[in-house]
Amino acid sequence: MSNLPANLRYAKSHEWVLDHQDGTVTIGITDHAQEALGDVVFVELPEVGQELSKGKEFGVIESVKAASDLYSPVNGEVIEINDALEDAPETVNEAPYEGGWMMKVRLADQALDGLLDADAYQATLNSDD
Repeated sequence: MSNLPANLRYAKSHEWVLDHQDGTVTIGITDHAQEALGDVVFVELPEVGQELSKGKEFGVIESVKAASDLYSPVNGEVIEINDALEDAPETVNEAPYEGGWMMKVRLADQALDGLLDADAYQATLNSDD
């Protein structure tokens, strides 16, 4: 069973969202996603200032097994990216909820609608088995 912190919200596309309660969020991929990918070797992130649309691609993550698109779970503007992933993409595997975060976003709206709590996300993983 994957590690699913209860304070995060989750997208069915396997991204997590940490709401800072100030109109900004931090986004990364879930423990389940990094396990499925295997050893991450490259992460392509958006530019600071880029506008994101919920459900649209914002980047790419590559592992020794495959390359996968990353999808934004929210609408907003990128205000910071995790530059450390450029030199140490394996951090996504080692600490997906801490050092492996991908970007910080200023929300275009306050809606985290459609995002799942940990139990609901776990239920989607269980239904995939």
